[in-house]
Amino acid sequence: MEVPAGGLLAVHGAAGSGRTSLLLALGGRMRLSGGAVRVGGYVLPGEGRRVRRAVAVARAAPAVALEGRLRVREVMAERCLTSPGVRERGIRAAFERLEFAPGEAELVEELGAVEGVLLAVALALAERPGALVVDDVDDGLPPEVQGRVWQALDRVRDEGPTVLAGCLRPPPPGPGVITLLLPQRSRDRLPAGAAGSAGSAGTAVSPGSAGKPASSASPLGREDAAI
Repeated sequence: MEVPAGGLLAVHGAAGSGRTSLLLALGGRMRLSGGAVRVGGYVLPGEGRRVRRAVAVARAAPAVALEGRLRVREVMAERCLTSPGVRERGIRAAFERLEFAPGEAELVEELGAVEGVLLAVALALAERPGALVVDDVDDGLPPEVQGRVWQALDRVRDEGPTVLAGCLRPPPPGPGVITLLLPQRSRDRLPAGAAGSAGSAGTAVSPGSAGKPASSASPLGREDAAI
């Protein structure tokens, strides 16, 4: 499977099918049980540290999730303190790009389902990654509002990172959209040793430019991420 730079991979399937594990593996956050993944010029499992620097995880609960008891302005400040290179103006630019204006005094847990996804994406986007992971895109969203989230993710990848998304149902087909259906597998049918790891039979992800010049020496430039 190959995901081009600026593409959108939608991994979909029922709960328990391994969506989150696969996305974390593609981002270098979960050990592979076999196979290999190439992210731009880097190959997993050998270059996990470099892949982790190239890929931002917006959310992949329970491993990565925003603290619901904090206010929006507090998670913004926290991200500026904990993520090198992230500034408040970068987060606000991400809000504009997503056409999203959260109430900064609101608690994260009081945001609507759409706003919760967009806040997580904006905070990760401010890191200027080459690829961005966001799980549970349509979790808790009625069908009539799911389009807003997918449209926002389209705007993300149009001028920035490749998007790796997890969802129950795939988005509408379109240019650069790749869907991958994962079958339901119960724990007692998983291969021995699969717990805590994810297998891959050869996956290539080209990170997008994330606002950086394609001619940059960084492997995040689209032209430099040849596969």
